[in-house]
Amino acid sequence: MSGAAERDGADCVALLEQLVAIPSTFPPGDSSAICRHIAARLEEWGYRVEVASRAPGVDNVIARIGTPAADGRAELVFNSHIDTVGIGHGWDTPPLALTASADGRLAGLGAANCKGSAATHLWLAYLLASRGGPQRGEVVFTFVGDEENLGPDGTRFLAEAGLVRPRLLILGAPTANQLVVRERGVMWVRIDALGKGAHAGQPEAGDSAVLRLLRLLQHLQRELGARLATRRAGTLVSTMNIGTIEGGDNTNVVPAHAGATLDRRLLPEAESVAGAYREIVELLAAADEPAGSYRTELLTGTDGFSAKVDGPLVSAFRAAAAALDAGELAIVEAIGASDGRYFAGTDTEIINFGPGEGAQGHAPNESVARAELLQACHILAGVLERLAGFRDAPPPLRPA
Repeated sequence: MSGAAERDGADCVALLEQLVAIPSTFPPGDSSAICRHIAARLEEWGYRVEVASRAPGVDNVIARIGTPAADGRAELVFNSHIDTVGIGHGWDTPPLALTASADGRLAGLGAANCKGSAATHLWLAYLLASRGGPQRGEVVFTFVGDEENLGPDGTRFLAEAGLVRPRLLILGAPTANQLVVRERGVMWVRIDALGKGAHAGQPEAGDSAVLRLLRLLQHLQRELGARLATRRAGTLVSTMNIGTIEGGDNTNVVPAHAGATLDRRLLPEAESVAGAYREIVELLAAADEPAGSYRTELLTGTDGFSAKVDGPLVSAFRAAAAALDAGELAIVEAIGASDGRYFAGTDTEIINFGPGEGAQGHAPNESVARAELLQACHILAGVLERLAGFRDAPPPLRPA
C-alpha cells in the first residue's frame, strides 16, 4: 500500500472512530448529537450546511458544494443513515468504541450498518473540498436519521420537502463494495376482523373475530400465494408475510376483534403499491365474509426501483474499480429496503454501495474490514471524479 493510501485509510478509520463513539441508537432514535458533529466538520471544510428536521431529536444534515442545475437539481447526492439499532447483548468489545482486531477488522456499533459508509462519505466530502469542489454541477452529502425505524423523518422527509432533488443518488449500505441497482418495493397492510362477543361457555351466541380473521388469512394465503409463486424478476421474488396476529381480551370470552399485519415485497417496475393493495382488497372481497365484518388499511408503502446496468452510475463504478485493479464489481440483490425507495417513481438513478456485509449489521460484535473501508473510499473517489470532476488538486485536507 502506498504512503498516500495508508494515510487515507488512517483518516477514514479516524472518522469512523468518531462516529461510532457518538450514540445514535434506535430507540430512542436521537440523531442530534452526531449530526452536530458531522455538520461542524462539513462547515469547517467549506460546505453550505443545513440541519433539517421535522421531529424533535431526528436531525438530518444536508451539505452542498458546487452549482445546482438551472432546475435546482443536484447532479450527484450521497446519502448515508447515521442511526443504529440498540446495543443489545453479546458484545466482546465496547460497542461505542472502535476496536481493531489482529485480522484487520474494525468492531463497533454501526461499523457496517451504516457508519462505515458515513465515514467514507465524510472522507469523500473533505477530498472534494480540498480539490476545489466539483467541476460540474452540485454535489450534496446527506446524513440522515430515522432509517432503522423505517420512519418518515429522515430521507423520506428530505424527499417530500424537496430539500434534496438528485439526478444520481448513491446510498451507503453494507454491500461488501458490490452494487445493488434494484430493490423491491415494500408495503404493510393491516386487516381487522370484527365479530360479536359472548360467553365462552356459549360460543354459538357470539361470532368469533379470531376465526373470521383466520379464514381471511387462509383465503389470502391460498389465493395470493398461488399468484406470487409465478412472479419473478431474475432472482427477485414477489412475497407476502403475515407478520403479526392479535385478538381477543380474555380466554373465557368469544373475541369481538382480531387484527393482523402483512408485509408485501413488490417487484420493481412490475408491481406497485396501489396495484398490490387493490389486489388484496379484491381477494378478501371474494372470501365470502359478510359485508362490514372486516376492514383493511394501507399502513405504508413505497414502490421499488431499478437502475440501468449500462447507466452512468454503474458505468462510473465499474470504471473506477477497474482503474484500481479492484476487479469487476458484481451486481447483487437486496433482501431489505433502503431509503432509495423514497425516490422510486422519479427519474433519479439510484444505487446502493458501501463497505461491510449485510449479515454484520444488527448483530453483536458488528465489524467492517479496514481494507474494505479504504477500498470503498477510493472507488467512490473515482466515481466522483468521473461524474462531477474536481476543480484542482491542492494538498489534501487532513480531516481526522
